[in-house]
Amino acid sequence: MHLTQGQSAPHFSSHDLYDMPLNLQQLQGKKVLLSFYRYASCPFCNLRFHAIAQKQAQWQAKGLISVAVFQSPKQSILEYAGKEPSPISIIPDPKRALYRLYGVEGSWKAFVTGAMQLSTFAQALKKGHLPGKVEGEMNMVPADFVLDEQGKILIAYYGKDISDHLDIAEIERLL
Repeated sequence: MHLTQGQSAPHFSSHDLYDMPLNLQQLQGKKVLLSFYRYASCPFCNLRFHAIAQKQAQWQAKGLISVAVFQSPKQSILEYAGKEPSPISIIPDPKRALYRLYGVEGSWKAFVTGAMQLSTFAQALKKGHLPGKVEGEMNMVPADFVLDEQGKILIAYYGKDISDHLDIAEIERLL
């Protein structure tokens, strides 16, 4: 079931990539961008993740914290997406518990549609984001949630295909 604007974001407790505890309640008082990605070696996901990472210092200064969730295990994330220390908290979720909690699902139609995004794929390859091993559901569709300082959902965005995320301009409009 998809979440909608105005709902309270489901609370969770987890551990980040470096085994530090992370729960939604500790982020209250700040806006949060909670992004769900496919798997750590997904070229589309890495292109988006690095675009968000480049914005993070500017966004943190305006009170927005980013949290990324991948369906890959910790070791794969370190290999593909976490080669350098990240300004974004990353949560490995290979059992997809947070995906279920937030209604993030897979779709073969969205997989085919996204796979045909050749310009985005070419852009990812040009930046060095090569495909690697697929972990979890290959057809998982990304999703982004922007939460207010009290944990209410300002935007619940479920991607239309495997390369689709909430537009960065839309995120910045809320800052």
